[in-house]
Amino acid sequence: MAVSDTLNGGASTPPPPPAPEYGITKPLSLAGPTAADFNRNLELEKFLVDSGLYESDEETATRQEVLRRLDQIVKSWVKQLTRLRGYTDQMVEDANAVIFTFGSYRLGVHGPGADIDTLCVGPSYVNREEDFFMILHNILAEMEEVTELHPVPDAHVPVMKFKFQGISTDLLYASISLLVVPEDLDISDGSVLHDVDEPTVRSLNGCRVADQILKLVPNVEHFRSALRCLKFWAKRRGVYSNVTGFLGGVNWALLVARVCQLYPNAIPSMLVSRFFRVYTQWRWPNPVMLCSIEENELGFPIWDPRRNPRDRFHIMPIITPAYPCMNSSYNVSASTLRVMLEQLHHGNMICDEIELNKAQWSALFQPYNFFEAYKNYLQVDIIAVDANDLLPWKGWIESRLRQLTLKIERDTNGILQCHPYPHDYVDTSKPCTHSAFFMGLQRKEGVRGQEGQQFDIRGTVDEFRQEINMYAYWKPGMEIYVSHVRRKQLPAFVFPDGYKRTRIPRHMSHSAEKVDEGATRCYSGSTERCIKRKNDAEMMDVNPRKPEKRASISPQRLECFSPESCSTRSGGTSQMSIDCIEGVKLDGSTMKDSNSNCQIKSSDGLVRSGVSAERLDTQITETGVVDSTLSRQKSRSPEVRNVSGVNGNKAQDLDLDCLEDVETASTETLTNCKEGAPDMDQPLDKACSFTTRADISDYVPNAST
Repeated sequence: MAVSDTLNGGASTPPPPPAPEYGITKPLSLAGPTAADFNRNLELEKFLVDSGLYESDEETATRQEVLRRLDQIVKSWVKQLTRLRGYTDQMVEDANAVIFTFGSYRLGVHGPGADIDTLCVGPSYVNREEDFFMILHNILAEMEEVTELHPVPDAHVPVMKFKFQGISTDLLYASISLLVVPEDLDISDGSVLHDVDEPTVRSLNGCRVADQILKLVPNVEHFRSALRCLKFWAKRRGVYSNVTGFLGGVNWALLVARVCQLYPNAIPSMLVSRFFRVYTQWRWPNPVMLCSIEENELGFPIWDPRRNPRDRFHIMPIITPAYPCMNSSYNVSASTLRVMLEQLHHGNMICDEIELNKAQWSALFQPYNFFEAYKNYLQVDIIAVDANDLLPWKGWIESRLRQLTLKIERDTNGILQCHPYPHDYVDTSKPCTHSAFFMGLQRKEGVRGQEGQQFDIRGTVDEFRQEINMYAYWKPGMEIYVSHVRRKQLPAFVFPDGYKRTRIPRHMSHSAEKVDEGATRCYSGSTERCIKRKNDAEMMDVNPRKPEKRASISPQRLECFSPESCSTRSGGTSQMSIDCIEGVKLDGSTMKDSNSNCQIKSSDGLVRSGVSAERLDTQITETGVVDSTLSRQKSRSPEVRNVSGVNGNKAQDLDLDCLEDVETASTETLTNCKEGAPDMDQPLDKACSFTTRADISDYVPNAST
């Protein structure tokens, strides 16, 4: 050995260990920040602090105290149940339950007023149905610190919602196959999934996914800053809501984590701009995954379109990294995907301007002017006797609004598009408790209707009413009203100052949000819904090329003099126009009126933005929804098409086309079906096209920037 070392000039220096790789593909770029990037990062961080996105030390201490008290409560609860069930004194002493956190709090991106997502893990003999939702519920109900206690045992992930010392808390429960739960339980270990049911798996997965995300990103602090920024952006632009069909916290976290993997040396300001650059050109429905999909002998269902036909209809799959891997974004529909793509393109344009020093970070976070983006809206008013009844009633209806959107687009063959807005509004002038949601309505871009063409959606509304009336906890006074309102008829309570601002022509008010000509050729969404018209239809109701419209009568408005007397005005059928669509009838808008008459009559088509809609020329309905209407949907919905595939003559304009191949390479046959939905009986890999991934830098110009 010594002779060998001497001949070689001494002991050879071992090569440096390879840099760790994150994700299922190689990074897009290993470039680090420049001096300009550091300056932009400081400006971004200052903006986030000034915007109040970080909680105070006092609130942090309060959250920690809430978690400590909650841990004491569940430990005492389990010991009490152990004693009642006749176990030995030693078992009572050893009995234990552990509180874990997940969601934004676990990821470290929560802000002031955010809720805490918690999970209680208990022993095998403490069950969810009786012990958690009854005994623990009663214990919490008797505590002065606990308010607004609301159990939801029938949810996809059963949860108990409440406020503890003023902090909103969601508490889940998982009973694992251990008699004694150790205090240092490793919830990431697959052994916790042995001998548990699927609701328990879903309850455990929130914590398991959060832990995996933090393990799979190159720099946790950079990830947190970028995620905090992009969550704030999504809320400001109205695309943050899983229940409405957009994306929730875990979805945004997974998307940001994937960008962190693609740019491992980027700092937050770089990650934000790369986020928009990547996802404006992502070829949906290619899945976003942080790691390869794990299969396990436990046999729980995983997201796999090769085996599960239902998974083939998911149009924006974002896959969780912990076993069993699931699509966290199955709620996304063609309608909400279209809206999100529009907002991503808008964000990408602003980030380009920021990098050219033509804009400040504040421009990225300008609120979306939803009530100026459409000419017509559906207003859904929700009424209850008091606030305690309104909370669960509103939650139930909000969870079903996505179905109303899907059904309208299904029954109009996708011609009438809906944009559900994920915020509710309250008319404080009403003496009864009230909440309202709104949906923007427009004709699909590029579709011109025949004069006199009629879309009868009475059956759609009836179907929606039947679902709403299935609410198991309905009480007298719980009512819902649906009405159509034109933009000029919007109620004052939806505007921040209680009155409508004077409108200025859209070409002036949104000049900063126009997409450049090149983007118009490539992209499918419109930025801020800029409308091209030969005549300024915003300022005039009559188009000389169309038949004269009939006069509009104000829609039925809700008047509440008392909770018992909430009713609509009677007399006359409201006749309202939806842009170039002649009229909507909503006779007896209350959902209890079985004779509701809802019609949409169309004449000439509406020409929206000059941005092409071909990429979203989709008519997928009930996407990814396990619902009683699924069989009806299959018989009524048009052919399912590729939602995000760019037209052949435009694909060459994308400078990240290779992203399709990036995700395809490691997922093998989990790929984008180019020719629509495959035959359910044929293997997926025969119905999809495949490409072999080359080095990604060969496809991406300036990948190092």
